[in-house]
Order: sequence, then structure tokens, then C-alpha cells
Amino acid sequence: MDVEKTLSIIKPDAVKNGYIGEILSRFEKNNLNIVAIKMISLTAQQAQNFYSVHKNQPFFVDLVTFMCSGPVVVQVLEGIDAVAVNRKLMGATDPKKADSGTIRGDFAESIDANAVHGSDSLENASEEISFFFADSEISILS
Repeated sequence: MDVEKTLSIIKPDAVKNGYIGEILSRFEKNNLNIVAIKMISLTAQQAQNFYSVHKNQPFFVDLVTFMCSGPVVVQVLEGIDAVAVNRKLMGATDPKKADSGTIRGDFAESIDANAVHGSDSLENASEEISFFFADSEISILS
């Protein structure tokens, strides 16, 4: 069990609906420390670059449009097995398939407006964190 860092984004739907505090609280209650956090509004270019892995998917344009539709809260979470812990807390991408008690099960509106993004691997977490944060913006707690 290693201490890891992962990226989480509270998406525009959850920000708009006032779920920021409840979502952050779930991270902390599950031993994920918030070591960097900021609210931003993504430009279309930033959203396209961040989600470039999906650029050939039919949902790409809608995803970029959605992620630019309002502010998001990006944070770096740190804890033991942070990537896996966060993935479990988020629940299934489709909120209809997400368990009750998961972030998406409780707060997501649809498969598109699904409340949160989380890194899916340690390698992607490193890339995603550096997309949004300079090393100097990340606190060292461990």
C-alpha cells in the first residue's frame, strides 16, 4: 500500500448544483487529503487538450462543450492507494449503474453530466496533475 496522488475534477453540473462541499467531505472521510485545489473555468482549448485521448470518440465535442459550460473544481488528492480509493468513491461512469453512496450514484445527472472526473491510473494521474498544477502549488503532507 503506497501513498499516491491522483487528480479529481468536480464537473460543472456538480458545481452548479452546490455539491462541492459534500464531495470534498467524502474525499476527506475516506482518508484522501486535499493537497491542492482551485476553481477554474476551462477554455475550449484546455478541455480539448485535457480530453485529447477521446478526440476520435463521437462524444468528444459534447464533452468539451460540457466541461466549458461552467466552473470546475480541480484538486489533487493524496492517500494510500489514492487512485483506486477515488475510483471506488466516484462509482460507475453511468450514474444509473453507480451504487448508491458513490458520488455519481448520489449526485450525477446523466452519463454526460456525471459530477466528477478521476484519474484512472497512477501514470495518468501524474500527467493530469501536471496539466493543472505546478509542483509549487501542491502541499506536502506525507
